[in-house]
Amino acid sequence: MTIGKTGAAPAHAHVFLGPDHAKSERRTWAVIWLCAAMMIGEIVGGLMFGSIALVADGLHMSTHAGALLLAALAYTYARKYANDARFTFGTGKLGDLAGFSSAVILAMIALLIGYEAVSRLFAPVPIHFGEAIPIACLGLAVNVASAWLLSGGGHSHGSGHSHSHGHAHDHPHDHDEAHELATGIGPVVLEIFEAGVPPRFRLRAPAGLTPAAPAVFIETVRPDGARQLFAMRQQAGYLESIEEIPEPHAFAAHARLGEEVFTVAFEEPEPAQGAAGRDNNMRAAIVHVMADAAVSVLVIVGLLLARAFGWLWMDPLAGIVGALVIASWSLALIRDTGAILLDICPDSRMAAQMREAIEGEGDRCADLHLWRLGPGHLGAIFRVTTGQGRDAEYYRARLARFRGLSHVTIEVDRG
Repeated sequence: MTIGKTGAAPAHAHVFLGPDHAKSERRTWAVIWLCAAMMIGEIVGGLMFGSIALVADGLHMSTHAGALLLAALAYTYARKYANDARFTFGTGKLGDLAGFSSAVILAMIALLIGYEAVSRLFAPVPIHFGEAIPIACLGLAVNVASAWLLSGGGHSHGSGHSHSHGHAHDHPHDHDEAHELATGIGPVVLEIFEAGVPPRFRLRAPAGLTPAAPAVFIETVRPDGARQLFAMRQQAGYLESIEEIPEPHAFAAHARLGEEVFTVAFEEPEPAQGAAGRDNNMRAAIVHVMADAAVSVLVIVGLLLARAFGWLWMDPLAGIVGALVIASWSLALIRDTGAILLDICPDSRMAAQMREAIEGEGDRCADLHLWRLGPGHLGAIFRVTTGQGRDAEYYRARLARFRGLSHVTIEVDRG
């Protein structure tokens, strides 16, 4: 039995932080200072002018800043201890732990808002519209500014954007992009084929009218100027390159068919955005301020309607709707972060494609574990059974196209 590691050097680093970690940390601290300044201003102003409502909103802002402080400390701690050997797989999951904690706090806030709203629905209390509406508008403005700062001034992380590298492609890898060539014998399709096999060029023509293999070859020219020539061989109904195509599949391909030459461009798609690359710490922070903003909007609408038509029940109704919105967002965040903390497979399609890449030439992937190490970083363990004289380096090359694999261990069992 041979045990080997792919993607590992003798001094292998275990830093699995997101690519925007430092920026996200700075943005979170900036929002905390904004909330702290607003909190102090409201409390001092409320005490000076005798407004208990203003003091109450200032105290609410303190809980807002406290929740964001959890996210900021997670960023700082993860960065500070990123190279600490005590963390076997780095500190990349600290953001998910903070996100899970924030989601639990949000769920509790939703319950408290719902309880208070239902209580007021059955036992209405007097509302001081002159103070309540301006304070709600002020809170909305602070939350909008906080969300803008956290998202980087318009580049939102709320949807989980953080350069996911779970897979180099956002489509199944049965076929890469195909190009139709208008040749003298009719249309011929040039494509990269790699469904369970190493990637190779294929040329297909209608009714099997394929040029003779010796008269056909393809030359690739990569952005750095590197060139490679691919000879073709006859297969059942198509021509296929003898050599495998190394990753990445981003190059100009010059296809020579007899006297005809065609040039096409193959491009490597950007990594898909998904759970594997999502920064759940930033997502939790944005969900918190967006939930607060949503409640502020509902409260403003409820207060305006209550003042205009005397519908005092509109204020608690707005609270109930806000509680339901917050509960929905918090439960989604709990589900996603909990799955990461429990090492649930983040991308079943990617796992299936990795199994295909291992088993493409008769080997068997007896065991496969895939989990998330941090935003944009995945860990994987493979146990491969083979009757060939292949070692871990061979399988490392087969898995090279999966750019999100930051820490891979391969165990080779020669049956």
